[in-house]
Amino acid sequence: MAAATAGYKLAAAPKAGADSQGVKQHATWSPYDDNGGTCLAVAGADYCIVAATTRMSTGYSILTRRSTKILQLTDKCVIASAGCQVDMKALQKLLQSRNVMFQHNHGKPMSCKGAAQLLSNTLYYKRFFPYYTFNLCAGLDEEGKGAVYTYDAIGSYERTGYSCQGSGKDLMQPVLDNQLKAASPLLVPARNSTTTLPLEQAIDLVKDAFVSAGERDIYTGDYVEVLIITQDGIRREELQLKLD
Repeated sequence: MAAATAGYKLAAAPKAGADSQGVKQHATWSPYDDNGGTCLAVAGADYCIVAATTRMSTGYSILTRRSTKILQLTDKCVIASAGCQVDMKALQKLLQSRNVMFQHNHGKPMSCKGAAQLLSNTLYYKRFFPYYTFNLCAGLDEEGKGAVYTYDAIGSYERTGYSCQGSGKDLMQPVLDNQLKAASPLLVPARNSTTTLPLEQAIDLVKDAFVSAGERDIYTGDYVEVLIITQDGIRREELQLKLD
């Protein structure tokens, strides 16, 4: 073996970031960019609260302070999304067109349960090149009770009493668990149950959760859109967070 390799020299490995001829190699381009943002939803006995921040960022740069992340499908159902801005807009545009088609074909608005299934099917259809979004579908069900549906990237979903998505999720979920979930496992209500908090207390809890996350997450800030869904319609409020 030694004789066979005599007179040959092993070629030196190319340096990192350059090919064999000294040309620099650039990082691989990615179609995805996480533009941050946080959304949250809480279901009550006769209401549902949906809130989302308006800051859109990339890296350490704030691109805009007024970018809505909430799509209102009907008077009783909205969808909130965080993540990649272009994917979020493409997804919401498609859902809105499907919603209009449904209303023309059936002569009635889509139910919250139907919208939740539509969102799941839409995400699963794109499972091989998924939308880089973190989604919530929330509103009132056929009985007038609050309903919150939370999703993964490819459409798997479940109905819960509350949920949050986005960059501030890890900071806000413990706050919600502490306030809305029973301490004893034997007393934990069903996952699709609603909170017993009165509406005004639930609104205060949602705002406090965003204020807490805004102090620690640079992608959660500027303003929070708060939508309160009841049988009387949708009422909007706005909360200002830190601008830095």
